[in-house]
Amino acid sequence: MAKFQVLALCGSLRAASINAALLRAAARLAPSPIVVEVFAGLGRLPLFNPDDEVDPPSAVRALRDAVATADALLIASPEYAHGVTGTIKNALDWLVSFESFVHKPVAVWNASPRAHHADDALRETLKTMSAEIIEPASVSIALLGAQLGEGGMVASPSVSGTVRGALQALHDAVEQGASERGPSFRLG
Repeated sequence: MAKFQVLALCGSLRAASINAALLRAAARLAPSPIVVEVFAGLGRLPLFNPDDEVDPPSAVRALRDAVATADALLIASPEYAHGVTGTIKNALDWLVSFESFVHKPVAVWNASPRAHHADDALRETLKTMSAEIIEPASVSIALLGAQLGEGGMVASPSVSGTVRGALQALHDAVEQGASERGPSFRLG
């Protein structure tokens, strides 16, 4: 069975980020054949400048290469001032004109269900960029204030069950799309 590559992007650069912990937990909990890779380079991206798109900096090329080879993306980002973080917005800005992003399957995870402004804004940006948001794989998990680190998330039956279920839904939706559209639909 071929690996199903999911590239996880975190909108927070904080060392103690619950979103980052959630994505690391997802990497540990991913059912076979799903492999979740948490992209570590968003903090190295320069601020978006359209003048640099023709010959992008190496950090941008690394992001684009990772996106191009992934079968799907998984994005978890906190809400700052009722919006998406600058980190995730900057990353998405670098992907706006990137052909391999168009129709890329994406799951949006929200670690704080009360952070609906950022979730709504992120979804609007992704739709504008022609991403395919996979709703059955997009979940809100009430982790803010739960005092769970990565290990606690893995050990929690409710969190681990939700994570595994969402990852399986992402895999199944992409595989279903591949069978409906033919083998060229699957990008990885």
